[in-house]
Amino acid sequence: MHASYRKLLWLLPCVALSAQCFTSTDVIAQSKKKSGWLFKKKAPVVAADTTAKKKPDTKGMKPYSEVITSEAVTSNGLLKVHRVKTDYYFEIPLKLMGRQILVVNKISKVPEQLNEAGVNKGMNYANMVIAFERDTLLNKLFLRKQNPFLEVPANNAIAQSVADNFIPSLIDQFKIEAFNKDTSAVVINVSKLFDGSNSSINNVFESLGLPGSPIKDLSRIRGIKSFQENIVAKSELTSKITGVEVSIETTTNLVLLSEQPMKPRFADRRVGLFTTPRWYFSDAQHKLEERELITRWKLEPKPEDMQRYLNGELVEPKKPIVYYIDASTPAQWRPYIKAGIEDWQKAFEAAGFKNAIIAKDAPTDDPDFDGDDARYSVVTYAASAKANAMGPSVIDPRSGEILEADIIWWHNVMSTLHSWVRIQTGAIDPRARGNHFSDSLMGHAIRFVSSHEVGHTLGLQHNMGSSFAFEVDSLRSPEFTSRMGGTAPSIMDYARFNYVAQPGDNVTQITPAIGVYDKFAIGWAYRYTGKNPHEELPELNKQLRAHENDPLYAFGEQQDIRDAIDPRSQIEDLGNDAVKASRYGLQNLKRIVPQILSWTKEEGSTYDEAGKMLNSAIGQWNQYGYHVMANVGGIYVTPTVFGQQQNTYQHVPKKKQQEAVKYLIEEVFNTPAWLFKNDIYAKSYPIKESPIGNIEYGALVYAKGLQSFFYYDLLRDERLSRMLENEATNGATAYTVSDLMQDLHQGIFAKTIKGQTLDIFERNSQKGFVDALIVSIDKSIAPPAAKRLQEEFALTGLDGFCSFSLQPQKENERAGRNLNYFSIHRVSDAVSAKRGELSRLMQLLNSRKNTSDRATADHYSDLVLRIQQALNNK
Repeated sequence: MHASYRKLLWLLPCVALSAQCFTSTDVIAQSKKKSGWLFKKKAPVVAADTTAKKKPDTKGMKPYSEVITSEAVTSNGLLKVHRVKTDYYFEIPLKLMGRQILVVNKISKVPEQLNEAGVNKGMNYANMVIAFERDTLLNKLFLRKQNPFLEVPANNAIAQSVADNFIPSLIDQFKIEAFNKDTSAVVINVSKLFDGSNSSINNVFESLGLPGSPIKDLSRIRGIKSFQENIVAKSELTSKITGVEVSIETTTNLVLLSEQPMKPRFADRRVGLFTTPRWYFSDAQHKLEERELITRWKLEPKPEDMQRYLNGELVEPKKPIVYYIDASTPAQWRPYIKAGIEDWQKAFEAAGFKNAIIAKDAPTDDPDFDGDDARYSVVTYAASAKANAMGPSVIDPRSGEILEADIIWWHNVMSTLHSWVRIQTGAIDPRARGNHFSDSLMGHAIRFVSSHEVGHTLGLQHNMGSSFAFEVDSLRSPEFTSRMGGTAPSIMDYARFNYVAQPGDNVTQITPAIGVYDKFAIGWAYRYTGKNPHEELPELNKQLRAHENDPLYAFGEQQDIRDAIDPRSQIEDLGNDAVKASRYGLQNLKRIVPQILSWTKEEGSTYDEAGKMLNSAIGQWNQYGYHVMANVGGIYVTPTVFGQQQNTYQHVPKKKQQEAVKYLIEEVFNTPAWLFKNDIYAKSYPIKESPIGNIEYGALVYAKGLQSFFYYDLLRDERLSRMLENEATNGATAYTVSDLMQDLHQGIFAKTIKGQTLDIFERNSQKGFVDALIVSIDKSIAPPAAKRLQEEFALTGLDGFCSFSLQPQKENERAGRNLNYFSIHRVSDAVSAKRGELSRLMQLLNSRKNTSDRATADHYSDLVLRIQQALNNK
């Protein structure tokens, strides 16, 4: 639901509205169209005179020459833009009244404060569709903001109701200053749109979540140019934020949308593409048809090549996709970024096109070239400390056509790549061990990121289920990894670098690459048919059915790492067995950690680099634990259609869940000494970089905090509810909540059962388990320190790409599986199981609290007191 409408709903408590509420296209303008794209409206509410043949009434207006004087500087294009001294005027042809215009706002320059927050040049925000509407009675032009997601046949009776119930809102108005000499165009002063006077089409500070609005006296128009299909306006806007002036330069593009939108293609859950919504109304319906349109570039064969294309020959598209590499990009990285872009050419061959995607250096000798101009797709290099990259797109919401793409490449992304490569492959690749990589090694990693982000700009979502297609041990095979070309069948997975391969395996293909799924998805999305979206459904379904049993073609939605439902679809994991893959990963980590001091040493430097690498190792260990934990209470969720043999829902087998819990006890809850008790801590604590500076964690407090996360997440009501659902469905073959409690009891308290003393790490781990049980039963009885626990310790891990608040296309925009396993807390068997475990623990601890070791005895007494308070709580 659009944010502005979500706010509006609070003002309408007595009105029942549907789950989604959007505005329609301009009904008045569309009533003049004969294409039937939207609908006709019988009686316009205002006199939107876009077709009048009589000469317009110019009474009271100034002559054209008095408005657009001899001092005017004019830019010709889509419409004439005149600058008269400090004022800017649009000369808008009457034929453009009601035509849909896409507003594309971009950030062009930022101050230090925003740079530090990762807001940089090239970022796109707050796009919208507008249309000018002329009122002949008031001699004004109104501006309507639209959300064109509706379609209804023009001759259907329901068209009138659609028009009445989805009126677009007026957001601005302009006095008509004059007509041109032949009265075919009106002149309006548009300075207020761009000089900070108002924010109807460019509210940059609100879009960034900053309080305040532009200060008129400290804001200005930097220039406006008119081109054949768009207007480019640059503004410098200043606001006072918490007493400090903050200036941002923005670029606002006004792009004329085609009268005939591209033929759309309907989305399917079995292939992961970004989407835009579409509602179809008609008289013949028994219910509203709600669809999602995939986002994709408009690729078509040239007319002269059409028959060759239909015969199965590869042809060049009428208009290829071109990306320009920002001139600010360091020269040594440009070839790798270009290669990552053009690697997609092979994928487009699956759609019947050759040379469909091209990378070029941005021209430095063309005064009209501007990376913020919506005519150009640009990889923008941002001088920033942010370690990230992302690839959003600008789309035509009527059809899902991608019009332009913006890949933001933050300079410091190489620090993340360095950390990934070293901690995941340093055990098998000597080149990946130092503080500085060769350009070729870093270049290969850059190429992977380039391809991944370009994949997003082609319309592809993350496919987090792709890596599950490979057997874990196959990742140790040089022949298999070379043949498959990467760590997963899709580069859109977060299947980073090969942490499974062991020394001596001789695996050299350790970088992700465009794979089988990517080629299939591009072929499915971009194969030209010329048919309308309803007509091509059978053929598209047939293509998907042909691969329904092949995991290489599977799509898995992105999930919350801390409560993933489907363990096959996770970030940062490799292979089809999380326990086996994680144990291989731990073997490599155990080889790497003892080398941290030697790999990071530099004469005269501090041990900070060692501390950061140690933190990366802890983050990788943490990732492995969560990959494994997703199996506990996990459900394989497969998008299915009628006719398929697979079940949509299948609980993870009991044995796999038991193995997962065993791993957690051995490798997570039993604090690993090799990671938290080693010589590095004498020189440096683990160092985590943050916006407020480096944070250094002591071993005990870090281990305790991270283990507590695992306990809380393992005992989530949602997870246990899924296990209860499994028991209700499968009975004795299910891994039950009681099984889980028994295994945890026997593992976490193994030394207690044997009457052995505990060290401080073991005592803290037991406290974490008991605390999680108590708090998850009734959070209201938790002491303040326990409630704050998850706020104090951010989940350790390696940062992912593609996530940023300004990104127009968010991951999981279409991820529609909202599986509800939440139950009324007080009547859930999960509560009974937790209380039962606390009772059993109290009996055990009472029998062991007279141990000879004072610290252990005090620990047991403390736990008994906590449990008594929890069980007796009223």
